[in-house]
Amino acid sequence: MKIRQKRILLAMGWYDHRVCQGIGKYAVEVGWHLCADVTREKVIPWGWKGDGILAWLGAGDDLAEFVVQANLPTVDFSFRRPHLPFPRVLCDHTAAAQLAAEHFLVRGLKNFVYFSSADNWTYDEIGREFVLALKIKKHECRWIRWHDSAAFTKGHSQWRDKSRWLATQLKSALKPLAVFAATDDDAVDVMEACESIGLAVPEEVSLIGVNNSLLAGEAMHTPISSLDRNLETVGYRGAELLDRLLHGKPPPHEPIRVPPTGLIARKSSDLLAVNHPGVARSLRFLWENYHRPIGVEDLVRVAAMSRSALHQAFLEHIGRPPGRELHRIRIEQAKKILAQSKVKLEAVAEQCGYQSGNSFWLAFKHTTGTSPKQFQKQFCH
Repeated sequence: MKIRQKRILLAMGWYDHRVCQGIGKYAVEVGWHLCADVTREKVIPWGWKGDGILAWLGAGDDLAEFVVQANLPTVDFSFRRPHLPFPRVLCDHTAAAQLAAEHFLVRGLKNFVYFSSADNWTYDEIGREFVLALKIKKHECRWIRWHDSAAFTKGHSQWRDKSRWLATQLKSALKPLAVFAATDDDAVDVMEACESIGLAVPEEVSLIGVNNSLLAGEAMHTPISSLDRNLETVGYRGAELLDRLLHGKPPPHEPIRVPPTGLIARKSSDLLAVNHPGVARSLRFLWENYHRPIGVEDLVRVAAMSRSALHQAFLEHIGRPPGRELHRIRIEQAKKILAQSKVKLEAVAEQCGYQSGNSFWLAFKHTTGTSPKQFQKQFCH
C-alpha cells in the first residue's frame, strides 16, 4: 500500500532562498510534498488543504490570519507576532551581535554606531544585543534609526533624503568609527554615504552588514564584511521541528535558536585602530599566521618587546594576554570551519595551528563546553 505524502505549505511573508533550501533538504529526506509558495506573489491560498505549514509571518495581517484559521501544525520563522501560539525556529541574534562586537573590539575600536532603516523585529533584536554586548565591555553605542528620525520621508525623495541624513550622522561621529548595519543593504547605504562625504572605508569607518547576501560583494571596490546568519540551517531545523509536531511530539517551550555560521571578514572592516605599535604588529602577525604552529614567543619577537611588557600592553589594549588572544582566534576559526563543512577533526586542527587532533579537541571542549563534533552537528544536515 502506497504511503500518502504529507503536504506541507510554505507561507513565507519574507523570502530568502537559503531558508527554502534548508526546508527542501529536509523534505527530500522524509518524502514530503512541498506546495508552491504562492505567498511570494502576495496570494493567500484560502481553502488550501494539507498537513502542516512552515511560515514566516512578517508583514501582512492577511497571511497571519490564514495560517491561524488553517488550524494545522505550524512552525513560524518570525518573532514579529509573539502572541501567536506557534513554535518557532529563529536565528540566534545574541550570538550574531557578540561576533560583530568582538570583531570590532579586538581591532581596538572605541566609537560605535548601529544603523537600521526600518521597523523590524530582527533588526531590533540584533541592535539591542549589539548595544548590550558593548555595554558589558564598558563601551557605549549610538543607535541611529532612519525610520524614527525627524528627516524620515517616503516617496520619490526617500532615497536622496536618507542618503543625506545618513551622511550627516556619520560625519558627526568620532573617528575611527565602527558601524554595524542591520542588513547588507543598509551597509551598502553606509558605504555610499561615506563615499559622498569623503570618509574612507575601512581607514576611517569600519563596516559590517548582516546576511552575507550581496550578489557581487567581492566585485565592490571595498567588499563588505557580513554576518552569515545560517539561514539554511534555520530552514532545516524548522522543517525538522514541524515533522516532530506531525508525529504528535509536543512543541518546545521556547523558540529554538540557531547559531550564526560566522562573520565573513572582508576589506570593509579591516581596520586596526590599536594605538600601540607593538600590539598592532603582534595582532596583524597573529591574524595572518594563526594557522601555523606559532606561540607567544613569536609575538614577542614581532612586537620587539619583552614578554612581560607585551603581556601588559595586550591587557590594556585588547583586554586579554597575547596567549589567550591567539587561543581565541584559533577557536573562532575552528568554529567557522566546522559550521561550513564536514571536514575531519585532524584537518580542522591543522588548519587552526594545533599540533594534533587531540590537543585541538581538548582546547575546543574546554573553551566552548562542547566537543567539535557536537558543535558541528548544529550546522551539518
